[in-house]
Amino acid sequence: MTDDKTQGLWTRHSVEETQKIYADWAATYDADVAAWGYATPARLALALRQSGANVEKPVLDFGCGTGLSGMALKAVGFDVIDGTDISPEMLAAAEAREVYRQVWIGTPGSMGHVKRADYAIIAAAGVVSLGAAPPETLDMLVDALGAGGLLAFSFNEATMADRAYTERLDIACLAPDIELVFEEDGPHLPGKNMRSTVYILKKT
Repeated sequence: MTDDKTQGLWTRHSVEETQKIYADWAATYDADVAAWGYATPARLALALRQSGANVEKPVLDFGCGTGLSGMALKAVGFDVIDGTDISPEMLAAAEAREVYRQVWIGTPGSMGHVKRADYAIIAAAGVVSLGAAPPETLDMLVDALGAGGLLAFSFNEATMADRAYTERLDIACLAPDIELVFEEDGPHLPGKNMRSTVYILKKT
């Protein structure tokens, strides 16, 4: 993906537009984000460990892309990781990494066969964001948590500037059974001078 294409990446897109962006980008995605110093997956995985996540529990890597987030989770000790993504091209790259127990193509706006409390840990690095998944995706992920479950996700700067996303987070944190247990600003894509905030929500 060229720099010209990335200039429009962090804006609202239809599902079809999003799928085309990532289909076209899949072949060079890893090299591109590596060149930009993509830091969020490692930060998110470490935040889960710092928040007391049990590494023996299965993790759902929601919107796993090419598997960079799965590799980050594996690197900090998580052994059983399942991945899903709406892009077949990105998912094929993730499956090839052999860090996932299983992967499957996701349906936009749905958890598919995943039922509430199926996973004690859900990770969504850079997924609920402007240009990727819409704000209501956060509601869906929170709803998929069972008691004691953890949801780790991130908002980049463009997403933080969109009240539709931050309001969803505010509303989620008002629920009596949801606790914000981790929040940290840090580097996202240093090569693009972009930062992100990593959050972890816990269902009590």
